[in-house]
Amino acid sequence: MIIKSIAYPRAGLVGNPSDGYHGKTISFSFSNYQACVTLYQTPELEILPNTRDESKFDSIKDLANDVQLNGYYGGIRLLKATIKRFHDYCVMNHIELDDRNFTLRYSTNIPSRVGMAGSSAIITACLRALMAFYGTIIPKPVQANLILSVENKELGIPAGLQDRVAQVYQGVVYMDFNKEYMDEHGFGRYEYLSQNQLPPIYVAYRDDMSEGTEVFHNDIRGRFNRGEPEVVEAMRYWADLTDRVKDALLKRQGHEVIGPLLDANFDKRKELYRISKGNLEMVAAARSVGASAKFCGSGGAIVGTYKDEAMYAKLEKTLTGLGISLIKPVFVPPSLDAPLSL
Repeated sequence: MIIKSIAYPRAGLVGNPSDGYHGKTISFSFSNYQACVTLYQTPELEILPNTRDESKFDSIKDLANDVQLNGYYGGIRLLKATIKRFHDYCVMNHIELDDRNFTLRYSTNIPSRVGMAGSSAIITACLRALMAFYGTIIPKPVQANLILSVENKELGIPAGLQDRVAQVYQGVVYMDFNKEYMDEHGFGRYEYLSQNQLPPIYVAYRDDMSEGTEVFHNDIRGRFNRGEPEVVEAMRYWADLTDRVKDALLKRQGHEVIGPLLDANFDKRKELYRISKGNLEMVAAARSVGASAKFCGSGGAIVGTYKDEAMYAKLEKTLTGLGISLIKPVFVPPSLDAPLSL
């Protein structure tokens, strides 16, 4: 039996830059790109490399370009860490795993290091494949916590639950990471919203802006932990924006109402974070035609609303003229936790 498991990128529509600040956010997953893990039984356990794990290059320039796109590590470490955390979870919860071995390989076309949660998509797909192979059922909120632990506990990558919740649950998800609730339950309040409530949405990105999330978040995390009023108040501001956008979606209000709220989300971020010139130019270009714009995640990709097809045509002309890729996201329905067995 061959198990094929898929996970998708996510875009943070509004809210805190990460749940580590006990705030709120709305995110959605979309299927224009995907990470895929294939797993099948073999005599020995083996993880096969992907092109992102290359260690042989034609030139020093090719090596430098590869590092720029993929960082210093590919997907192998993500898969090894996921397998280990899955094993540890099963041991801690007295879930007995049989002694079968497997070969695992992955592929992904999610743009790398542009804030679309490409790394956690690989981990999510791997966890789904492992659950299917061993017949293990893990509740969705626990899955998200487990995926987070792969990155921040096993690999030391600063990360929060937002991406993992969006990718485990799929669909459009409102998340409330209230501290008291999380302390009691171990996870936040997660609620599905209908994609039909969304106004027209676009996603745009540029590969040359790639950098890891650890570069983006470190300083703010420390300032928040130290209780700096400016940072603490910003987190409250973003949580309030999230509730305002949720209310607008439930009322089926469109670009004219929701767009300015998304713009305000980014503008507050600009007050606190060091944002590169290229990212600022991308946001400004989208806004120049009347669209709203904010980061999908930590930078390199933006998400926003637009009024109609005439505005989208202007957006496309403006962004593609600057070498920026533009897509209409294909929304993924809520997850049924069902990897495909071939």
